Amino acid sequence: MGRHQIQYLHRNQIDTGKWDQCIDNAANGLIYARTFYLDCLTDDWDALVLGDYEAVMPLTWRKKIGIRYLYQPAFTQQLGIFTHVVITEELVIAFLKEVEARFRFAEIFLNYAHGVKALPACANFVLSFQRSYEQLQQNYKPGLVKSLKRCRRFNLTYCEEAGHKMVLHAYKEMYGGRMPHVSNEDYINFETLCTFLPNESRVVRVVKENNQLLSAALMLRYKNRLYLLVSVTWPEGRSRDAYHFLLDRVIHEFAESELTLDFEGSELPGVAHFYRSFGTIDQPYFFYHYNRLPWPLRLLKKQARGQQPSL
Repeated sequence: MGRHQIQYLHRNQIDTGKWDQCIDNAANGLIYARTFYLDCLTDDWDALVLGDYEAVMPLTWRKKIGIRYLYQPAFTQQLGIFTHVVITEELVIAFLKEVEARFRFAEIFLNYAHGVKALPACANFVLSFQRSYEQLQQNYKPGLVKSLKRCRRFNLTYCEEAGHKMVLHAYKEMYGGRMPHVSNEDYINFETLCTFLPNESRVVRVVKENNQLLSAALMLRYKNRLYLLVSVTWPEGRSRDAYHFLLDRVIHEFAESELTLDFEGSELPGVAHFYRSFGTIDQPYFFYHYNRLPWPLRLLKKQARGQQPSL
């Protein structure tokens, strides 16, 4: 694949209609790659485009001391190449060569369709809703079944909630200290994004007991995927396994549909064990890193994960 086939386009050169059509038609199309999502949640982004938008790769970048580098925006789990054809190793290598020719440093995550052996994999659990609730329930692990039986002792109710801002604010207050890389501006941008999404694309569900909030989840819906982007459980809810109950009710609500629930992780062993208990499968995405910063900046920027993959 010659270099002339892949164009580097600045954001103002990108045909928004063709780009979004490419993402919509891509076998691996994800909400994170739509123009409205990138425009709202990134500082700046340009792109690599193959041919007439046959394949595209958003490049989310920042600049420090005159050096541009690639970073992974908050609330954007995985990007990389999107196309309606199979992503071959040859295609990945061709795109990444173009990336390395233009940026001195990168720490980004490539979507699940990038099956290149040299790239470290990150766990992400998904669950297809194409079966009945009873069939899905048969794959629950014994520990989860026990927790759900325990939930019956309490007066838990599951319902729809309009207030995505409430969920996001509670999430920031409860967990924000654990994620210093997510800035206040990131939360504001994500809240703005959710506010302007159509109602059918924004799914908020909560669990209450006697009208007291115990657990809540903010999900975004795009194509046939439901993204579990933000969830929060209050202390009273943890003592009642309210989050177990909430996810079980989400599965019950959307069973026998074309949707797939994307749990958005996790690399944390305890969280991964919990998500596996719902009978999920791991659909890994991939970490891509290189450091060609001039010395001594190269020494100051520590590698985030593992060793640099060589392609």
